[in-house]
Amino acid sequence: MPEFKIQHITRYTYESLVRDSANQIILFPIKDEYQDVVKQELHITGNPVVDTHIDYYGNEVGSFTYSEQHSMLTINSKLDVITRQRPLPVNDIFPEQQWEDLKRLQYMVPYIDFLKQEYFEGLPELQVIVEQVRSKDDTPYRIALRFCNYVYLNFEYIKGVTTVETTLDEVWKLKAGVCQDFAHILMVMLRLLKIPARYVSGYICTHSSAMRGEGATHAWAEAYIPDYGWLGIDPTNNCVANETHVRLAVGRSFPDCSPVKGVYKGSSGHKLEVSVSVDDENSPAYDNHTLHETAPLQPVTEYTKNSYQRHMEIIQQQQQQQQ
Repeated sequence: MPEFKIQHITRYTYESLVRDSANQIILFPIKDEYQDVVKQELHITGNPVVDTHIDYYGNEVGSFTYSEQHSMLTINSKLDVITRQRPLPVNDIFPEQQWEDLKRLQYMVPYIDFLKQEYFEGLPELQVIVEQVRSKDDTPYRIALRFCNYVYLNFEYIKGVTTVETTLDEVWKLKAGVCQDFAHILMVMLRLLKIPARYVSGYICTHSSAMRGEGATHAWAEAYIPDYGWLGIDPTNNCVANETHVRLAVGRSFPDCSPVKGVYKGSSGHKLEVSVSVDDENSPAYDNHTLHETAPLQPVTEYTKNSYQRHMEIIQQQQQQQQ
């Protein structure tokens, strides 16, 4: 049973004093038979009271307001989490029976939201690809792995080229993005075959240099497999999400699982920085002082335009210079 210490710092820096900052946080890990939270410490600027509730999808959600004037807001979450490996699905059930089981889920309340398809211009093109990639004899589990591999091979992992506001059309045109974009495309592919798919936010806890997603929150998808349940699939790393993936929240898409979001009164200019650091039980520095308050922060965005718009403007400027 791996045990991880995780520190997640979110910091907003404002260009002038702001007040009445009202925020929602989903920073409380899921607790079930495969994941235990040993300890959590939450430190927020101004020490506001955090009220919590369980949302429609079973996530623990916190809300707080910081009314005093401030030029910076820091949310620092420290976690001690134990995970357990989950067995993989058995792939020897007749495929026809599994697909029949999935058909019945289309009218069942717990799965309806995870089957709704968001339309975008590239959907017909992706539908053709889905039919090309699938095999008629495949089980839903095998299909999910095929689609995961397709996204991994055909989309380039580039930090900063997209934002949380980037649309599916933009991701499809770029054929690039980060973990949340990979997860969204995979979910579209699964839902096209009526496999319930949901978005997962959390952390990837591995020191492998070959794994993408460390140093920030991570995202992947879960597919519902008959006679098994929800299977985590990470298209960013082309793997099954298991004991090295710590889950924070699940939902239809990123907005349902956003770790931090809020509003405030004041100037619109602000900078967002995020840092995530992980130490496991095998690390020589694994003790109560491993994670530091001054963990290095990575800028997320400092612009009103998203990175796709800036990317397209740069291309247009280059084309104009060549004319």
